[in-house]
Amino acid sequence: MGDAFPPRLQVLLPGTTKDVAANIDAAIHDNCRSRASRSLRGKEMRSSPLIAAVVLLLPLSGCGSKPPKSTPEAILASARGSDHSGTAVRAIKLSTTPRLTIGPYAGRADVERFIDRMQAKGYPRAESVSIFSRVRPDNWIIEYMDRQWRPSSGPNGAWTRYRSRHITPGMLAKGTAFWNRHAASLERASRQYGVPPEYIVAIIGIETKWGGYMGKHRIVDALATLAFGYPRRAAYFSDELENYLVMARQEGFDPFRPVGSFAGAMGYGQFMPSSYLKYAVDFDGDGSRNLWDREDAIGSVAHYFQQHGWKTGEPVAVRVSSASPGGLEVGFKSSYPAAQLQSMGFRAPVALPDGQRVSLLQLDAAGGYEYWFGFDNFQTITKYNKSTYYAMTVHQLAKALRTRYGGRYSTAPVAPAGTRMARPGAQTG
Repeated sequence: MGDAFPPRLQVLLPGTTKDVAANIDAAIHDNCRSRASRSLRGKEMRSSPLIAAVVLLLPLSGCGSKPPKSTPEAILASARGSDHSGTAVRAIKLSTTPRLTIGPYAGRADVERFIDRMQAKGYPRAESVSIFSRVRPDNWIIEYMDRQWRPSSGPNGAWTRYRSRHITPGMLAKGTAFWNRHAASLERASRQYGVPPEYIVAIIGIETKWGGYMGKHRIVDALATLAFGYPRRAAYFSDELENYLVMARQEGFDPFRPVGSFAGAMGYGQFMPSSYLKYAVDFDGDGSRNLWDREDAIGSVAHYFQQHGWKTGEPVAVRVSSASPGGLEVGFKSSYPAAQLQSMGFRAPVALPDGQRVSLLQLDAAGGYEYWFGFDNFQTITKYNKSTYYAMTVHQLAKALRTRYGGRYSTAPVAPAGTRMARPGAQTG
């Protein structure tokens, strides 16, 4: 993805946030209303028949958990020109009417091209025109994107300040309470996907404080604002806007109802729409993938890590003795033979396998730089949010939560969904 973004921006912008957010109940049939409400917030949101009847603009093709293959959900922005089977998509004759004539985006050539693009994917032009007549740009989002935090040149203690915002007694108390409430789901997810529960808990905590703050921006407005008002990332956010409309139709909710981060990230784990389509799972077995449901969020975060290369039982990072990196690149993108770095004075407190490659991580801590070796699992965390500080905060929060919660992580066989389990077993590495 290139740039690093704050925690609630990615899943990421993963392609976590380090590789999602990023809204009125929907149903066009009376028998869809209960599923539309469940899809949006599980049991926390109720459908409004009046709103659904008057405002909904995206007709659904059916109410099953999986839409028919003929619907646009089968054609994703990441697979242009073919459907899921790889078969070329038959060209659709485009209509040039109706045109977008009302609202802030009226007369915009780029918006008309996007409407053409959605029409080519099977969305009737009238639906897209109706949506964009109601979408509103948010200038605050553009201003915020332009003033995003970037690490300053050190040493000035930037890492210590960053860490102190996320690893506090209050955060540890809330994280442990979340773990206690959802121990069975966390254990099942860790066994099914091979990811220790403390890392799942840590991600959700840093992203949304375990649901305490999931954003207040209307997702469709945020994505449209960035797709059509932020040229540097217009292509990316146009794809995410397309994926969001796919997601709304697939799950049966009105695209104007959900709210999330200023970049369109959504739910407990702050998934971007593309991450939802690829990695969200129906972990509670109710027939929908619901980012606002805690159990689905737990399973989806674990699945995301698994799909991005998490290696069960292997370490994440280890602090090494300080030395001068000279002209070496530092950060999660760096990669060196551990033996080379150790010969320079970066000594690890544990024995490393021959041929081990690591990232050389430099943290601007109060009192001077800290140096760490980052392993493959550290790289996996950066897929959630492409930031060394973010990934290290996840790692250290996870370790602190594990210490507070107690026990050790195990990789016992997966138990059936819904099975109540004991507290997690042993973590290796």
